Amino acid sequence: MKKTITAILFSIALTTPLQAQPGRPDSRRHYIPPRPSYNHYHRDYAAADAYFGMRLGLSAATVRSDDRYLDGSTPQAGFNAGVVAGFQVAPAVPICLETGLYYIEKGGKGSLDGRDFTYSLNYIELPFLMKYCANITADFSVQPFAGAFAAVGVGGKMKDFGSRQAYSAYDDEGFRRLDAGLRIGCGIQFAHLYAEMGYDIGLANISRDYFDDAHTGCFFVTAGLNF
Repeated sequence: MKKTITAILFSIALTTPLQAQPGRPDSRRHYIPPRPSYNHYHRDYAAADAYFGMRLGLSAATVRSDDRYLDGSTPQAGFNAGVVAGFQVAPAVPICLETGLYYIEKGGKGSLDGRDFTYSLNYIELPFLMKYCANITADFSVQPFAGAFAAVGVGGKMKDFGSRQAYSAYDDEGFRRLDAGLRIGCGIQFAHLYAEMGYDIGLANISRDYFDDAHTGCFFVTAGLNF
């Protein structure tokens, strides 16, 4: 009996080191595949998960109206400045959604019976854009965009050079403060530097006259930084 027990213990002692040898696969373990690296997608698409930016630029605006007393279809130069924020919709999708807050000067010029007049319509504008970010190189991308904007007038003047008088642009004989429409354009980005050009198509009727329409239009060029 003692010999039998001794033989069993001796067999266990021999087999235990074999089971503990390193490098042998353990059938009880599960294979965990490696996680995909974000850098793989980042090389394919330039847009980061989220970004913020500053913009500064110039504009050329018009006011087109059925009413010849309000029609300022000659472009008037202005200034614009703002901040933006955007995010990429998914790591493997080169599309970003962007919004922001701008101060932008719109308006127009016209002439009536030989008397020149100008409109200065200054707005706080909120755009909502969708951008397609197409990488050309690792640092350079082209970003066409389309979307909408909403704006509220915060100041402005109507100047009649014939009578040498100026009026508030939003008085009872002027324009409505609220404006809205479409925005289209294209931007380019190199590293943190960004530039774009686009056009605001005013769809809201800003005329107070219920029988005539007046709509804004604005071509703009901006430059800035993205972080």
